[in-house]
Amino acid sequence: MIFGAFFLNITHLLTFGAVVLLITPNSRMKSDLIIVTFIITLSLLLFSNTSAQDTLSISLQEFIERGLERSGQADYLSNAVDLAENNVKQARDQRILPRINLSTQHGLVPGVVSNTNLPSNEFYLDPNLSNDWENWAIFTRAEVSAAQPIYTWGAITNAIKATESAANAAKFRFEAEKSEIEMQLFDLYYSYQLALEMERILNEADDQLRQVERQLNDMKEEGDPDLDQSDVFKFDIFKAEFEVQREEVRQSLDNVRRVWAYVLDPSQSKVYQPESLFLEAVPFELESYNYYESVAMSERPELRGAEAGISAAKSQIDAVKSQYYPSLFLGLSASYANTPNRPRQSNPFIVNSTNYASLAFGLSFRQNLNFLTTQTKVDRAQIQRKRVQNLKSALTDGIVLELNETYRKAAVAEKRVIQLEEVLSISKNWVRQEQLDYDFGFGDVKDLLDSVQKELETRVELKQNTFELNKRVAELYKAAGIPVQQISIN
Repeated sequence: MIFGAFFLNITHLLTFGAVVLLITPNSRMKSDLIIVTFIITLSLLLFSNTSAQDTLSISLQEFIERGLERSGQADYLSNAVDLAENNVKQARDQRILPRINLSTQHGLVPGVVSNTNLPSNEFYLDPNLSNDWENWAIFTRAEVSAAQPIYTWGAITNAIKATESAANAAKFRFEAEKSEIEMQLFDLYYSYQLALEMERILNEADDQLRQVERQLNDMKEEGDPDLDQSDVFKFDIFKAEFEVQREEVRQSLDNVRRVWAYVLDPSQSKVYQPESLFLEAVPFELESYNYYESVAMSERPELRGAEAGISAAKSQIDAVKSQYYPSLFLGLSASYANTPNRPRQSNPFIVNSTNYASLAFGLSFRQNLNFLTTQTKVDRAQIQRKRVQNLKSALTDGIVLELNETYRKAAVAEKRVIQLEEVLSISKNWVRQEQLDYDFGFGDVKDLLDSVQKELETRVELKQNTFELNKRVAELYKAAGIPVQQISIN
């Protein structure tokens, strides 16, 4: 009602402008024409903006990008990458002061009393020195110790390389898992177009069915001897099945729209639809199998992740082997204590544990003498490297099998769509010919019904197989390690 009233207002404006132009002098014609044109243009602009806010079109690439941004699964998987990168930072932090400790102690301490005339910095010479329980003060002590590696036979460097390679492996695993989400979004995008096509086909077929039904009713009323009751039964069955298909399409379309709203805008403040409302085959030209295999061997994230894992294991072996040799460190320790009622002593061999200051630094060597434990660690690292190498071989076998299967399905799907397009063309000609024959009075209603049914089935099958072709192409791209979004760019 709102849109109808709006169009009515525009009609009134146009009529009013024509009346003004007819009854006003020539001197006012230009100004009135400008005013009316301005009002009409403003109204049309307002209407177009209102419509644009109701429904927004989105391309396949934008749909996948926005879907990934809002995907909780993608966020969860990316946390593994964040953890791996955090391990890299921890390994790099081992280069500068990997160990630095600070400890403090605090408490109440009684003073000391000496019955001699010794100065306070020589109280250690008084054998009868005693606590002064009437003189209390706060005791504070702080101790700092640190160690800086100087030379570790490559232990730190190799540890950093191992964590960096492990982080790269985590990134490639994330890319592999993200490609699965992209495939789901790809299917969801074209599912919307398929549902729209099915709705459009059924709406158009509904007109043909009503026409056939009218013709059957006319033949009944006229008592046409050519009318076979079995044809009526077949038509009634087909019509009932048609209603079931209509409901399936309606529910599928509603379901796709709800999922789209959840993926793109759960608040439902905006409505999105595909950039094109018609389902067409993606731009695709099937290359030779060797092309896709060569791309897969160099681009599949699973293989690249396995290679990064092998590199990480090799660096880990080198890091563990460095424990066979002594490491050189620079050590630093500092200690400070202060208690006002406990005087510091001047003898360097006598330290008042409650009032003193000390600083020490020097070089030290560290060597793990348990070589059996070190060898066990090396053996474990070598087993891990072999395990990752075997994983790469297994992944290669699986990728080759997957690529062969997806290549076969893509080739068959492409051929099937081409053939169905030809069948649809023949079916349309058949319907046209049967309709003409029936209009001229020598056609058979059974043949007309068969032709209409065949055309409808072919149109539905063509769109379903077009969707299947797009899906198979996407699977082939994924198997070859080519981003699915690349399809919309080609």
